[in-house]
Amino acid sequence: MTQKTFPYILSLLFLVVLTNCIAQDKISKKAPAASKKVEAQIAIAPETTVNDSTDALNAEAADLALADSLAAVDSLGNDSINMEVPYPERAVLKIDNLLKDKIFETSQVGLMVWDLDADSVIYAYNEKQLLRPASTMKVLTAITALDQLGTKYRYSTSIYSVGECDSTSLHGNLYVKGGMDPSFSNYEMDCFIEGVAKLHVDTIKGKLVADLSFKDDKKFGEGWCWDDKNYTLTPLLYNKKDNFLEILRSRLKAQGIVVMDGDSIGRVPQNAVLLAERFSGIESILYKMMKESDNLYAESMLYQIGAIGGKQSSAKNAQSIEKQVMKKAGLDPDTYRLADGSGLSLYNYLSAECEVKLLRYAYNNKKIFGTFCQSLPSAGVDGTLKKRMKHEPVLDNVRAKTGTLTGVSSLAGYCISPEGHMLAFCIINQSMMRAQGAKNFQDRVCMAICK
Repeated sequence: MTQKTFPYILSLLFLVVLTNCIAQDKISKKAPAASKKVEAQIAIAPETTVNDSTDALNAEAADLALADSLAAVDSLGNDSINMEVPYPERAVLKIDNLLKDKIFETSQVGLMVWDLDADSVIYAYNEKQLLRPASTMKVLTAITALDQLGTKYRYSTSIYSVGECDSTSLHGNLYVKGGMDPSFSNYEMDCFIEGVAKLHVDTIKGKLVADLSFKDDKKFGEGWCWDDKNYTLTPLLYNKKDNFLEILRSRLKAQGIVVMDGDSIGRVPQNAVLLAERFSGIESILYKMMKESDNLYAESMLYQIGAIGGKQSSAKNAQSIEKQVMKKAGLDPDTYRLADGSGLSLYNYLSAECEVKLLRYAYNNKKIFGTFCQSLPSAGVDGTLKKRMKHEPVLDNVRAKTGTLTGVSSLAGYCISPEGHMLAFCIINQSMMRAQGAKNFQDRVCMAICK
């Protein structure tokens, strides 16, 4: 390096990483006004407050413009760093400087980046701190389900009849056995109606009976906020609602089949005759759960885990199995607090290290990695990351689960490094009054490790 190029390199480096104090002093003495302008450009912006009258599309455009602006500044800085600093050292330098932002005077972050091909840590900061994971809790749920149930597992819901038929009536009950399939909807109900219609009767001289024995009777997750609009955790779901028998009765009546007696709860007798059964593959459930961050789908998957071994499912049963997988991933499960499958609960406590080691375990388990990785939102392409990181080198490179609760924002997943190595990362921001500031930070960390 010549004496002429050294100040130039330092100047470009300062554009993106708020470089070391020596460089800052040197530049500020020469151009204090320019320094303030650059600092204003690269500060991690707080979430924009949008008035009720503001068009949502304008707010979205503003966020995208901000992301593009930050990306442009980062890109310029990256080019200057590339001239002198090798990877991963330059990623470390950039993250170090991102962590100097003022948002961390009033908030916390746990962060870890792991090179899966070299099997070594690239970066770790507060990685062991116990934090609320928000929806990145679904990472644990998904990996455990794929590991323990397999990629061919199917959810099932079935309808039976009990009793004898004459020319017009069934003298007995209809039983519906739920398997907590959150995707059961109009088409599946049509199949059930067709199954009952094959009895060739117009009257059910009995009841509609719901078999809810698949799981315990807890309707909500542990630690869910009372003022949230939470889904009811029932084994019988229709369009994600707890109104299965009501809809079944109405649809049968529309078909000309009347159920004479009321509704009740019971178990399917051994002599029952199967009329129809509908299945949903775990992959279709997983994709909606991860891409769209669907909380009901996640809780349903947790209860599939809890039913392993043929026992009545419960969150407690599921958590005991999750802890087995955590041990396989090299973790001490007693260090963490597990409450639900979706991350809605305020009682969940994981760490960035915990999630990265789970991601590492999935990566090394070739039977599940392809399915799991494909289920993650892709930056700038789909799911909850569709409107984030819409620029190179993170576009369609970062595949990660997002998480958002009041005061919490998180991101955990995979990306490819400039060296072509697969990386696993987790970023959990806590005590953030505005989520956008945390998301900007997360996006820029991803930029740092991808370029």
